[in-house]
Amino acid sequence: MRLEIKVFPKSSREELVKSGSRIKAYVKAAPDRGKANKALLDLVAKEYKVKKCDVKIVTGKTSRNKVLEVSEDATYGTK
Repeated sequence: MRLEIKVFPKSSREELVKSGSRIKAYVKAAPDRGKANKALLDLVAKEYKVKKCDVKIVTGKTSRNKVLEVSEDATYGTK
């Protein structure tokens, strides 16, 4: 599944907020050397109960607006 996400780095909280068709992601990490992207991938993986390696940034690596791909067939505990 594909997710359109707007990232808010250097936030005081870490959470995903769904508003309409878009998702707002608040991460504590700064947008420095990919730290905010890593925090975003960790947050999305935790929310959708998939492994971190099953979440990938499709577009927007250096932008606040991103499109992520989450593998639907991979979940914790399955092989």
